[in-house]
Amino acid sequence: MSDIKRLDSGPRMSQSVAHGGLVWLAGQVGTAGDNVTEQTKTILAKIDSLLERSGTDKSKLLQATIWLESMDDFAEMNAVWDAWVDPANPPARACGESRLATPEFKVEIIVVAAA
Repeated sequence: MSDIKRLDSGPRMSQSVAHGGLVWLAGQVGTAGDNVTEQTKTILAKIDSLLERSGTDKSKLLQATIWLESMDDFAEMNAVWDAWVDPANPPARACGESRLATPEFKVEIIVVAAA
């Protein structure tokens, strides 16, 4: 059985957990108060960094869950996502509307990748 590896752990959560050939990232958010485009860009940069530090990359994404504060922002978020995602290896994806931790957050993205 492989070891569990955690990155950026705090008292409540880890930003990344790797085990058994999989990497789970915590929900990533952008800078509170930024618009949807900027928050999405920040989130995807955080995801790239965490995946790299976990020994993988976006070409190995298996699943993405995206929460939007408002589905009115779906097209704006997708414009950034579509420019970022590996078109040869898109993950399974779900997107829904949810109240996020604070009203200043407009987007939260959670991913799972193969190591």
